[in-house]
Formats: sequence, C-alpha cells, structure tokens
Amino acid sequence: MALAFFTPSILQVTCMVLFLFHFKSAAVQYVLEINNNGPTTTGAQATIHASLSMKNDDVAFISDLTSYHFNWIYTPLTVIEKSEQQFNSVITVIGEFPGDFPISVWVTQTDCWSCQPIAESVTMLHVTEFIVGNLTIAQIEDNSTFIEQGSSSATNSLTLISFFLHDPSNYFKSASFIYNWDFGDGTQLISEESFVCYSYSTAGNCKVHLKVVAEWEQIESTIHERKIVQKTGDFTTQLELLDAVKSINVIGSRESRVMENISLSLHIHGSPPLILCWLIKVECIPLEGEQCHLVTINGSYYNLSHTFHNAGQYCLSVRVENGVNMLQTYHEIKVWPTGIHPAFFALPCIALISVMLGFVMYTTFRSSSQQKDLVEVADFDFSPLSDKNLSPSKSESSCGRTCCRSCFLQPPQEYWETARESHRLLHPFYKPVKTYTV
Repeated sequence: MALAFFTPSILQVTCMVLFLFHFKSAAVQYVLEINNNGPTTTGAQATIHASLSMKNDDVAFISDLTSYHFNWIYTPLTVIEKSEQQFNSVITVIGEFPGDFPISVWVTQTDCWSCQPIAESVTMLHVTEFIVGNLTIAQIEDNSTFIEQGSSSATNSLTLISFFLHDPSNYFKSASFIYNWDFGDGTQLISEESFVCYSYSTAGNCKVHLKVVAEWEQIESTIHERKIVQKTGDFTTQLELLDAVKSINVIGSRESRVMENISLSLHIHGSPPLILCWLIKVECIPLEGEQCHLVTINGSYYNLSHTFHNAGQYCLSVRVENGVNMLQTYHEIKVWPTGIHPAFFALPCIALISVMLGFVMYTTFRSSSQQKDLVEVADFDFSPLSDKNLSPSKSESSCGRTCCRSCFLQPPQEYWETARESHRLLHPFYKPVKTYTV
C-alpha cells in the first residue's frame, strides 16, 4: 500500500524535474565571448580564448547538470595546443604566411550532438611578416618623472620616444635588435636601445619614423642546419610640438569700486590652443576641474571684465593649460565702497604741503639775499675815507672793483645821505688818528 503510494509520486517528481530542466534550458540565453592576443608575426604563436556565460542568474544550477563542447574552425592556421574546460576553451595557433584569418567557434551540449548550437562567435587574427610593436611619446620632467603626453610634447625639453615590442609568445627571445631613428627635423640616430631621449627646439608638427631590425640564429628542423633569420618593422607616429605655458601676466588695476566695471588683460606665453580657466573669489584658490569660467583661445591674449557688488579684498585666480603643461597665477584686487576715492583726499594734502614748502623756501632765500646786501653796503660805508672823499664817480669805480652785484644795484643819492647819518650813530670799531700841523 505504501509502495503503491510512493511510486507514482517519485515518477511524477522525476517527470517534473526533467520538464523543468528542458523548459529552463530552452529559456536560457548564452553569451560566447572570443578574443585573441594578435596581431602576430609569421612563425610566432597566437592564443585564442573562448568563454561561455549565461545571462539568467536564476538558472545557474543548470550549469552543474550540463557539460558543453567547443567546436573550432581555424584553417589554414596550425593548432599546436588546445585546452577545454566546462565554460572555457583555449587554442594556440601559428600562421606560416601573412594575412587576416577568421577563427570561429560554436558550443553544443556534450550529450546532444544533434541539437542546435547554443552559442557561436568569431574573431579575426592578423598575421604579418614584419615585427609587431608600437611607438609611445612621453615627456621627461626634472630628469626623473615621466608624464604621458600622447602625441604632444614640449619644445626645449627632453622627449622620451620608446618602442614596445609585441611578442606574447616570446618569439624574439634570442634576437638582437638595431633601431634606426628619424626624428622628423633632419636628425637621425642609430642605437641598440628601444628608447631614446631627444629635445626639439622648434614648435610645430613632425613625423617620427623608426625602423627596427631583428636578427637571430635558427636551426632548421628538417636538415639540422643553422641559418640567420632577420625580420624588420617600420613604425611612424605624428608628434605635435608645443611651447610650454611659461608665464601668465595680468595687466590692469589692482583697485576698483563697487558697481564699477574693471577690465583686465591676460598675456600668456605658451603655444595655443590654450584652455583658460578664471575665477574671482574672496580668497586665492587653486583651480581644479571645471568650477570656473572656461574659455578656449587660439592666441596669447585674453581680456576679461567683472563688476563687483560688495567692497572688500578679492583675488583673481587664473589657470592656463595646453597639450604640454598647466600653470596658475593670482591677482589681488581691492574694492572700495561707492563715493570719493581715498586718493582724492590725499591730493589736496599733497598740494598744501607743496605750497607751504615753497613758501618757506622762498622766505628763507629772500631773507638771506637782503642780509647779504646790507653787509655789502656796511662794508662800503665803514671805509675811513668814505664820508670825506665820497663822490658818485669814485663810488662807481670802487663798486666795480668790489662787487658786480652792487654795480647793477646802485642806490640813489638819497640812500647815501641816509647811510651817512646812520653811520654817525654807530660806534666805530677803530680809534681816529689825530693829525697835527706845524
């Protein structure tokens, strides 16, 4: 009775599981990804990797119940190695002659050969008879720091040009290399190193060309003889040479007033195009990102204007960059309130001080001139014979011998009378000499 009860239940459960399994298998969406590590040179190995995955995460348990088979088509390439797991398959191939070869793969369930492929994909492998690699350009900063610049480089600075060999299978492990460099400005160089440092002096565009020669000894497997094998490769890259941004000069006033439009001019020393970023705030800040006024200019000058709404101390922060470097500078601005500028108060004070100094100098000079004239007249009058033999003619000749100034300023006769009277009131500095006649 119990056996009769359980038997239909087990059969029903089994049927349900099989039905659910096939239903979910039909609903699963598979994704097959395929890639290779080419391009590769003839005779070298290339690896192709295929990976199967499912989009539906809720049917992951189906993967534990199912195994898959990867079917490859790679003709005319030669497969030298193949490995396969439940969801991955890897093959290693060799191309004996150059060309672009399609490699396709499809996946089926292992226990269902007549079923349609659940996923398929294809990749293209490029095989060449030349050396495979690429050129890179970098800028050397402070003789130690390497800054990737892409296709741009600064003039009058060391530029690092490097060649990177693409050889994932280590095919050129026993080869020796010779590098022939042409820098595009008429300079050529031959080296055994895969990199070179060079300094360009003129801005502009140039084409860097490199020819690589690889040579090694190889043993023929059929006749067991040694022979020299040689492969070459030609590589070219365009290089844009720019003058680095060396200076930013802000020309304009450092003072303004509220609601007054201030105009500033930026003079930039560097090769355009230039990306200019400017911002006016209370403090000077380093500009980062795009939180500023961004402008692209194709010259060396830029004019900006700004109106301040509040008085205070402000700072103009400026950042300029091109394909080579970046530079920042700052310009402080004092904003005064509306009304008379403090400079206008200083002008009257300066004028008043100037007038007072001029008056003092004039008074001092005139006083010294008058004292000098009086001393000269007193000198003339104190002569012992002055009031006895004084006459206009003698006075003129004596004055000519004494002082030219007195000649040009000859006083009138009334002045001499007044001088004589004044002279009698003065105490003589000498005693009169008495004379006797016999």
